[in-house]
Amino acid sequence: MKRTTLLSLAAALGVLLLTSNIHAQAEKGTKVIKSGSTVSLEYTLSDEKGKTIESNKGKEPLNFTQGQGQIIPGLEKELLGMKVGATKNVRVKPEDAYGPVNPKAFQEIPKANVPVEALKVGTTLVARNPQGQSRPARVHDIKEKTVVMDFNHPLAGKTLSFDVKVLDVKVAETKSPETKSPGAK
Repeated sequence: MKRTTLLSLAAALGVLLLTSNIHAQAEKGTKVIKSGSTVSLEYTLSDEKGKTIESNKGKEPLNFTQGQGQIIPGLEKELLGMKVGATKNVRVKPEDAYGPVNPKAFQEIPKANVPVEALKVGTTLVARNPQGQSRPARVHDIKEKTVVMDFNHPLAGKTLSFDVKVLDVKVAETKSPETKSPGAK
């Protein structure tokens, strides 16, 4: 009887170890977003009122490297730890997105410097700074002799909502330490 009990106990322990090993292997194979991972993402971006601003559904996925500052900080933070196939709605406040509206980003320029067809509030133009870099500027106000241009990012000051789906995660390859030959310096 003792032998049967021992065999049953050994069999049960074997099943337990096998089950545990299967779970460990499954966990090992799960692709999770970690710092340095290359991530493919599907998203729809909406404003505070639910109006869609942009979406890549049915188009090329957004690809970025987690932790490299390639996407806005608030979204990047919320994606950390998500698995392939996972979906999530992420709300990002202005300070974790494009920042608050900066009053210093409004500049008055002579009306003569703006093309006549662009003299409408809301029109977006491309301006060049002294270094030759281009950046968008929106007509904010039109005065008698000047035009007030807004150089803030168009999404500055807005709380954003992202509906995301993780399409793929490529785990960052870890570099193994270089091995030196005996006697090498």
